[in-house]
Amino acid sequence: QNYLEAGEYIGFGSLPIVLLVGAFTGMVMSLQFVFAFGQFKGMEVLSGAITGKALALELAPVLTSLMLAGRAGSGIATEIGSMRITEQIDALESMAVNPIQFLVLPRIVAGMIVAPILALLFFLIGMAGAYLVAVVAQGVDQGLFISNIKDLLMPMDIIQGLIKAAVFGFVVTLIGCYQGFNASGGGRGVGIGTTRAVVIGSVSVLVFDYFLTDILLTLIPPVRAL
Repeated sequence: QNYLEAGEYIGFGSLPIVLLVGAFTGMVMSLQFVFAFGQFKGMEVLSGAITGKALALELAPVLTSLMLAGRAGSGIATEIGSMRITEQIDALESMAVNPIQFLVLPRIVAGMIVAPILALLFFLIGMAGAYLVAVVAQGVDQGLFISNIKDLLMPMDIIQGLIKAAVFGFVVTLIGCYQGFNASGGGRGVGIGTTRAVVIGSVSVLVFDYFLTDILLTLIPPVRAL
């Protein structure tokens, strides 16, 4: 039950903001690339493929995780922090219930599962937004737009993004749980812990992104499409 509740809170609760950010990220990226490549005759048809690469490899996992840090990470820290200062965690320990297993583990597992799902949805809605802007609004050739995506966007690109999202989901929920679990000093302490959860979680996502990218590019060299 705890796992389902944590998954619903972290995943379903974050869905609207992730989809909204995903749609407009894809749209603005596509708009920029259409105008940038438009300086070279006929190159604007590549805008979809480049947007897809950027979304799959970087923007979808990173921006999704930043949204989770802001919403789920802060919520987890506040919830567990409130339990800490009202001595509910001490009560659990006195009843021989392991608070780590009862409170922390379900949230971390849920974060690792739902973050890749949200990142994939972010990618899909972002590509839909990119299509709308490039093909419908800017008149880019639909056939070439889609064929370039098929040629340049590899399944491994999407898999790399999902691996990153799973790691980021773990990091964000772990930091939220840690800050809440170690909150002290009443309501002010909970507020400080919540702020730290968001800030440290967001920065950690960006730092881990670099090292994960380096590792994944070493283990999985880019495939030459042409």
